[in-house]
Amino acid sequence: MKPLLLSLCTTLCVLAAMAQSPAYLDENLDIEQRITDLMSRMTLEEKIGVLHAQSKFSSAGVPRLGVPELWCTDGPHGIRPEVKWDEWDQAGWTNDSVVAFPALTCLAATWSTDMALLYGRSIGEEARYRKKDVLLGPGLNIYRTPLGGRNFEYMGEDPYLAGKLAVQYVRGVQSNGVATCVKHFCLNNQEWNRHGVSVHADDRALYEIYLPAFKMACLEGGSWALMASYNKIDGQHAGHNYRTLQEILKGEWGWPGAVVSDWGGTHNTDEAVSNGLDLEFGTGTNGLYGGSRNTYDAYHLALPFLDGIRSGRYTRQQLDDKVRRVLRLHMHTTLNRHKPLGSILSPEHYAAACQIGQEGIVLLKNEGNLLPLKAESTTKILVVGENAVKMMTVGGGSSSLKVQHEVTPLQGLHRRLDGRVACLTWDRGYVGDVSGSYNGVTTGQDLRENRPFSQLVSQAVSDARQADYIIYIGGLNKSYGQDCEGGDRKSYSLPYKQDSLITELAKINPNLIVVNISGNAVSMPWAKDVRAIIQCWYLGSEAGTALASVLLGDVNPSGKLPFTWPVALSDVPAHRLNAYTNGNEEYKESIFVGYRADRESGSKRKGQQPSPLFPFGHGLSYTTFAYSKPVLDKKTVTPSDSLTVSVDVTNTGTVAGKEVVQLYISDPESRLPRPLKELKGFRKITLAPSQTKTVSFTIGSDALSFFDPAIHSWVAEPGKFVAMVGSSSRDIRAKAEFVLTKPAENQ
Repeated sequence: MKPLLLSLCTTLCVLAAMAQSPAYLDENLDIEQRITDLMSRMTLEEKIGVLHAQSKFSSAGVPRLGVPELWCTDGPHGIRPEVKWDEWDQAGWTNDSVVAFPALTCLAATWSTDMALLYGRSIGEEARYRKKDVLLGPGLNIYRTPLGGRNFEYMGEDPYLAGKLAVQYVRGVQSNGVATCVKHFCLNNQEWNRHGVSVHADDRALYEIYLPAFKMACLEGGSWALMASYNKIDGQHAGHNYRTLQEILKGEWGWPGAVVSDWGGTHNTDEAVSNGLDLEFGTGTNGLYGGSRNTYDAYHLALPFLDGIRSGRYTRQQLDDKVRRVLRLHMHTTLNRHKPLGSILSPEHYAAACQIGQEGIVLLKNEGNLLPLKAESTTKILVVGENAVKMMTVGGGSSSLKVQHEVTPLQGLHRRLDGRVACLTWDRGYVGDVSGSYNGVTTGQDLRENRPFSQLVSQAVSDARQADYIIYIGGLNKSYGQDCEGGDRKSYSLPYKQDSLITELAKINPNLIVVNISGNAVSMPWAKDVRAIIQCWYLGSEAGTALASVLLGDVNPSGKLPFTWPVALSDVPAHRLNAYTNGNEEYKESIFVGYRADRESGSKRKGQQPSPLFPFGHGLSYTTFAYSKPVLDKKTVTPSDSLTVSVDVTNTGTVAGKEVVQLYISDPESRLPRPLKELKGFRKITLAPSQTKTVSFTIGSDALSFFDPAIHSWVAEPGKFVAMVGSSSRDIRAKAEFVLTKPAENQ
């Protein structure tokens, strides 16, 4: 047969096959047409079947119609190891090790949308390789208090920063045909009593602080799924809360995705059916029950829903809306035939984890340019602290991981310094958590220690006298009651008597560098006595590599704090106003969270906070940067205009570095109380010595607006505004005023 004739025959055969295949398989059709066709072929029972779990982490597809089952996995820092069908216990696989990426507080500290996209793409590739359809993350709950046990999984106190980073994370993950499931929606700002606590936030706090990051991730990022939180909101569980899910998420925002319950977060069938839940997981699953109906059939969106439809209690319209949303999720994931294959444990992923960690490390203090370390052949370095050797990828709750390897800080320093310095030694200093296991995964480390604290301190102090540099590596860990799901911190202080140990070391040797590993701020009563302080976060598989590169100056630190670091817990608005009670939570501080509660010099306005130890957006560099006066493209704008703010930034030091240029907007004449400033733009730039770059921000009236609860709408009031450009919320380098006018009558 001639080639042309063969090609024609092949084309005709393909067209004939397509004509006979169901429309829902035709990827040339609009996705809604495909879903409509698929739904028309499903039985009532099959529709019910896709709305609830069939195992701990999967829900059923429609086998008769070729719709695969849907598999979820915990994140958001790496792909969770496999568990048994209906248990939390390990499945015992030997090929489910992964790369651990830095915790999301570290990602937030990069202030880099490029890093967020790299993070999302990389973790999405690992999820895809493991044949996961939904990644349960990123976490977007606001950092309201440094006692929050799960803050390390979130992206700080500012909704604009968290939202912009989440958009890129979502896009990166979903480029692999893996859905993100942004969580935990919403007002989930404590872990203690998380299933029972009822929270109340006024409308301004809700719309200005606690919802914007979710809205950006869902609408701008296009997240295909969202997880509801455990807590109650105004007395009704968030997993089936009419106001937040139906009125706001699906109503005001018009979001088309699927709402997924947190595991065990569904409590009422009527509310689950009527108030916006689409896909139910984890309800009462403690092993399969005996009898004709197993526990999955007893889910609220299973037989109770089916029976209610048959009796007329619930409508087909309610059912079909949920099914359509879940099938959209399937269309993007299980029924997407163009997904990449993914990859896992690749050199590229380790490199990404290391780079994100390097860019997120924050240099908090560097008196006398103690850092970077001057490592020479005669240099003697003493490392003190349990966190120098403790693996941190295991523990913390559902984000606990089984890694292929983890480079500890001490290992990273040895790899970088062995053969270059006279000696590098380690002292324990204190005993913290020696367990090294969580949910069946163990680190293999033996951290048991029989010496008393006094003897450990005595040894460290003695060795410190002989050292040129002391690198103290301590902080928190992922044990319950510290940075861990299911419970909040008991104290703002460092655990295990670390404050007294650091104080003693500071007395002995002035060249003390404190490296704090945590996902939260901690009290630092010794801060004035220490020359250099680094905030290191939980950096994942390449933690030690990233930290060593910053300490030695291979990488110039460029991280900025994504939350305000208070001196004392009483400086935090929620605690100062006695609003953090662990019971029924009223957010008395309203919109004045973190830096938004900053006070003007001499001001005593209620709800404002004193100077922090380190402000939001703070982070030093091994070089210095100078800012020019901002230039505005116009001095007067209308609500329909955009305004461009430009500033020149110059590296005035001797080494290359990265600076995060931050734009804040102030509304000094508002009729409703507003913060002194609010973040409305940021850009991370790289500058060689003496190099200058122009950074421009374009903003619209949304950057000038506040939420007016009286009219339930965003308002940009005419009047004077101030554009502030700086290196942190309290390091404003230059300002420029402009005026917002009323629109013309015919507009």
